[in-house]
Amino acid sequence: MSGDTAKPLTLPSGPATLCFDKDDFMKNTFNVDTFVMDCRRCVPLETLRDDLHIYLKILRSAMIELINKDYADFVNLSTNLVGMDKAINNLTEPLGQFKEEVLCVTSAMDNAIEAVEEKLNQRQKIKDKKACLQGLINIVQSVEKIEKLLGLTHNMEPSSGARLNGQLIERVATEFNKLQFYVTKSRGLPLVEEVKPRIASITSTLQYSLEGSFLEGLDNNNVDILRQCLRTYALIDKIKDAEALFRKHVARPFMEEVITEDFLRTSHQGLKGMYIKILEFVPKHCHILKDITSSSTSGDVVRGYDFIVNSVLPEIVCNIEARTPSIFAPGNPNLFHEKYTISMDFMSKFEQQCGSQASVKRLREHSSYQVFMSRWSLPVYFQIRFQEIAGAFENSLLSGLNNAPDGSDMYLHASFHLWESICHCWQPDVYLPTLMHRFLKLNLQLLSRYSSWIDEIYQKENQKSSNTNILKNERASTPASNNNSSSNNKQNGLEQNNQTSTSCESEPITLGQILCLLADAEKTSERIFPMFEKDIRPKLESIGYQNIDLIKDAFNDSQTNVLCNVPKFQNSVIQELTCQCSVHLKQVADIPRLFRRTNREVPTKTSSYTTGLFKPLNMFFSEHKAILSESRKQAIAKQVLENLAQQYYTSTSDVLTSVKKMEDSLKRLKKARGTGVSTGLPGMTDDDKIRQQLIIDIEHYAQQVESFGFDSKTLHGCTQLSALCEEARIAMTNPNPSSSSSSALTPKPAS
Repeated sequence: MSGDTAKPLTLPSGPATLCFDKDDFMKNTFNVDTFVMDCRRCVPLETLRDDLHIYLKILRSAMIELINKDYADFVNLSTNLVGMDKAINNLTEPLGQFKEEVLCVTSAMDNAIEAVEEKLNQRQKIKDKKACLQGLINIVQSVEKIEKLLGLTHNMEPSSGARLNGQLIERVATEFNKLQFYVTKSRGLPLVEEVKPRIASITSTLQYSLEGSFLEGLDNNNVDILRQCLRTYALIDKIKDAEALFRKHVARPFMEEVITEDFLRTSHQGLKGMYIKILEFVPKHCHILKDITSSSTSGDVVRGYDFIVNSVLPEIVCNIEARTPSIFAPGNPNLFHEKYTISMDFMSKFEQQCGSQASVKRLREHSSYQVFMSRWSLPVYFQIRFQEIAGAFENSLLSGLNNAPDGSDMYLHASFHLWESICHCWQPDVYLPTLMHRFLKLNLQLLSRYSSWIDEIYQKENQKSSNTNILKNERASTPASNNNSSSNNKQNGLEQNNQTSTSCESEPITLGQILCLLADAEKTSERIFPMFEKDIRPKLESIGYQNIDLIKDAFNDSQTNVLCNVPKFQNSVIQELTCQCSVHLKQVADIPRLFRRTNREVPTKTSSYTTGLFKPLNMFFSEHKAILSESRKQAIAKQVLENLAQQYYTSTSDVLTSVKKMEDSLKRLKKARGTGVSTGLPGMTDDDKIRQQLIIDIEHYAQQVESFGFDSKTLHGCTQLSALCEEARIAMTNPNPSSSSSSALTPKPAS
């Protein structure tokens, strides 16, 4: 067949209107279901079917063209394959021989590779044995060399008499370091076990010489000897031995002399004096070692040592724990706070004696430092403070609404103790930075307890008021027939009522106490954030706390809780004052009785009840002017006057309605009798006198409202009363009967 068989098969092109791509059929990932689903998103199934039929016709046409094009090849295909079987059989035998030859070569190569690998393994073993043998030779040579330098034989015991000089020690240390390396590599071999006693003898002699030279250098302050000894210790990887030697021979005698209970008792500065003495140790005994190991100005620095952290600190902590454990006792919180503060100040100064920040970090991570910090029973200290602060505040709540001590700017004993308790948490002799979170929580708990206490008072008073109202309703609803019961039952009932009233009615809270509570609650809320900025924020910043706004939000919530009951208490004050003042409004209903069929003169003065209407309010303001703020006074007065105006309007409206009904009834009666209504008679009717009296009283009420500093026109109740006045004037049949009645427009107070 003509054509290149390697050329990829391409499908014939179709119309551009087809809803699919013809190349999708040639993809290896072609799937019928996926293909149909993709096409359905674009066209209906009918369209897809039609397009597929169109393309099928195109494919058939293309196939026919292809067959026609290569028709001769298709016809001659069977002819071209004649003799192909014989040709294939002729190739089979040569290919079999070639395969056998390849297998022989492969086998020979595998045998050669195995032989080479075996030789290489043998060679590696020989090399390892030679290295091991060389290591053992090096060990023996090093041991003999060191023994020769030290003047030892393998039969001698470790010498403890003579010490080596500095240069010889350094030579021995260098060789000893090599010996340790060789021994580590040859560990477990029999020869190493044989020379271990000799190595131990060398180690003892070397350490004895090093210790002697090191202590001699410390005694004489010989920098060269100390540097050489420290370098040697570092060379043989015995840094901890040098630090332990310094701790044992230098730090321990000093600390055992200073850190004692006797020193605490005899020193006029007590614990502080002991710490001062301890702090003198580093500059006095460690300055040379500190210079050599950190910032030497004359010679190389010997790295890897930290005598302050690894020698001095453990000895200090060990002696404090063992010899002066009394400083950790938390029983007396004031004494504990003093000792803890002094100890933390000592530790801060001790950190300053470290040579670098890295040394400070090592100190804080040292186990002795952790032990020292954990010995302070801070949770116990806080629990004692909690009982002391919260207990005193809780006891003050039990006293109820007693007055605060003289000289306090609070009015109630509980409020005074609340603020004292909050401030006490941040006193320098109470607060500890490590207990910051606990004191913050205690502050919030105190404010929460104060809020709940105020709420409890309100709930109790509210319950008492409800019980009183229920008792009044029960007494009012008791039928009169019960009074005719037997004397025995009556006496029993009276005794039972007396017991009930005695048990249910405790001493009620006064309006003055409520005002004191409101004033204290507002004063407490006003002080919270100044106290936060002054006392709490600096302490939070000093310990590196970042989310200060979260703490502030918590105090903001506490402030809201403290004030949440203030409006309720203020409303109860307003209701009580309204109730006291409104008692006099009952006399409004008696005005018609004073003028009907009494032949009284036209009223020119206010009624007697108006003089007592505002008396409870004025007395309240006069008695509590020291407690009441001007804003609260105005708020209470405005609401009381508004409530009174509403009740006054109701009472007056009822009277005028009654008068109107009576007047209409009389007119109908006269009309029925055939008697005309007289309109020309001089003087006022009784109904007009009643209206006139009410008008005078209402105008007097408006004047009293303005005397409190309010515009009567701005109060809804006063506006209603004014409208009622106008209605009464319009309803009067003879508003100006005589000249004497003109004075009614200017009300005079009742005598």
